[in-house]
Amino acid sequence: MNKLLLSAFAVSLFFISCKQPATPSLQEYHAIKDSGVQTGGVKMIAVETPVGKFNVWTKRFGSNPKIKVLLLHGGPGGTHEFFESFESFLPQEGIEFYEYDQLGSYFSDKPKDSSLWTAPRFVEEVEQVRKALGLNKDNFYLLGHSWGGILAMEYALKYQDNLKGLIISNMMSSCPAYGKYAADVLSKQIDPIVLDTIRSIEARGDFANPKYMQLLLPNFYNQHLCRLQPWPEALQRAFPHINNEIYTMMQGPSEFGVGGRLAKWDRSKDLPQIKIPTLTIGGQHDTMDPEHMKWMATQVQNGRSLICPNGSHCSMWDDQPAYFPGLIRFIKDVDNGSFKK
Repeated sequence: MNKLLLSAFAVSLFFISCKQPATPSLQEYHAIKDSGVQTGGVKMIAVETPVGKFNVWTKRFGSNPKIKVLLLHGGPGGTHEFFESFESFLPQEGIEFYEYDQLGSYFSDKPKDSSLWTAPRFVEEVEQVRKALGLNKDNFYLLGHSWGGILAMEYALKYQDNLKGLIISNMMSSCPAYGKYAADVLSKQIDPIVLDTIRSIEARGDFANPKYMQLLLPNFYNQHLCRLQPWPEALQRAFPHINNEIYTMMQGPSEFGVGGRLAKWDRSKDLPQIKIPTLTIGGQHDTMDPEHMKWMATQVQNGRSLICPNGSHCSMWDDQPAYFPGLIRFIKDVDNGSFKK
């Protein structure tokens, strides 16, 4: 009996010693992967579209063959700058991640053909970026924030076999439901006189009126977009870089709901098709309904919910003590096989 136990123990030690550690050493994490001129992790990726080939900007942080997170920014037409806070949390956990400006955004090419600005076309772009970065089902985690959450859901519904984990950050699964939440809940938190003025400006289509932003900033953005005062420098820097042409075409000009090409987008009934481990993240003060985001985690086959109690739409900035530990725990639980709903 003792010999059998010793043999079993020896076999166990063998497999443990062969198992690759989840967290790479500091030297491994910062290892140079490319030959030639070093670019600080920046890689321009050529993507094919129905109207030609264009280049999109990506930047890699760290090296971990087991964990690679691709970040999809919001907007549409936003920038990777909204994710700069990730640089303070993920490297120390040994998590490799990629910032990425989608086509039409900031450091990437900005073609003018309006036929490019559709969710299905963006899905195919993400798939090409995945291939170019060498991401696969054994290491690929996709995190989408706001519009990026829509894109992440769409990608998963078509290509989830390429994914190890999915993170939907601060986005509902239905634009009509978001519009209803904005009308029934968010708008009622604004002073009625202020709201009437905002609605009047919107009714006239006078979105360039400086008063529109003057009213939205203290009464909406500072309450539901980012609650830090002042806003972090990265957010202040990012807003002038947003491609408003794409944003207006897809999201619409109003901040109270969606009125562009995404107005009728609704994948709430399709969530049960998503089988990979999924984390939904929301903020208690979000522009999006936190109860809906909790519900989403119950609809996918393997979901977990994280609601940041002090967070708004940019919870990765205004509730970092909740956002990042929850995100990192999810990634590591999936990586080591201990993920539970």
